[in-house]
Amino acid sequence: EQKNLPIGKYGQMRLEFLKKHRRGTYTTLLTEARLTEHLHEMDETARAQISEIMSRQATSLGVTEQMKAENPMTWAQMMNNIKASAEEEVLESLIYR
Repeated sequence: EQKNLPIGKYGQMRLEFLKKHRRGTYTTLLTEARLTEHLHEMDETARAQISEIMSRQATSLGVTEQMKAENPMTWAQMMNNIKASAEEEVLESLIYR
């Protein structure tokens, strides 16, 4: 019986990937009742990695709270770009492998 854990956005993406491209892994996790736990763990790991990457990139690009207060549009644009870059990196290295 599967545990009742929240899966989240990245867990859902991992689920779709497993169903389409890793049928054996999907079936094994499902039959061993580890699928939900795996998806939850992947979601948490992806979120943590994205947060870490975003923090590093924001620091290296000089994106600060002061910039947010002085020029919110530029700050939002830069943070959106940083998030997209971080997500792309994590999806490639974690979710779609």
